[in-house]
Amino acid sequence: MNFLPVIKQLAIAYQEFEGYSSAHIRGLGLLPVQFDVIATVANQSPMTYKQLGEKTLISKSSLTGVVERMVQKGFITTLENPNDARSHLLKLTDKGQKIFEKFFPEHLKHLEVAFQKLSKKQMKEIEEALKTLKSIFIS
Repeated sequence: MNFLPVIKQLAIAYQEFEGYSSAHIRGLGLLPVQFDVIATVANQSPMTYKQLGEKTLISKSSLTGVVERMVQKGFITTLENPNDARSHLLKLTDKGQKIFEKFFPEHLKHLEVAFQKLSKKQMKEIEEALKTLKSIFIS
């Protein structure tokens, strides 16, 4: 059971990161899920709900409600999918794009404050360790 300390530290690190990141996003006037959707859809071709779900950390059960509220706020628009009449495509509105252009670079700077405490070597080691960890769960 020597892996339990790894799991604990991974969970703690994620919780601390989430708290650090989410507090800043909320300070910008957005919810973390809204920021996640905006950052994912920005500068992309319109995508389906399924594609969005695969690229975000939002559960499938929450995604529809999140997107519907973002459509109501004018951040996202839905388009008919010419390839599949049963699905819709999601795209940022001009308002959503402006939010992305304003807040995404600001949030990256916020994250950089924390990550700059690590050396390039440490960053690479962490990245490689996380890739290795991920690979053990892929069958």
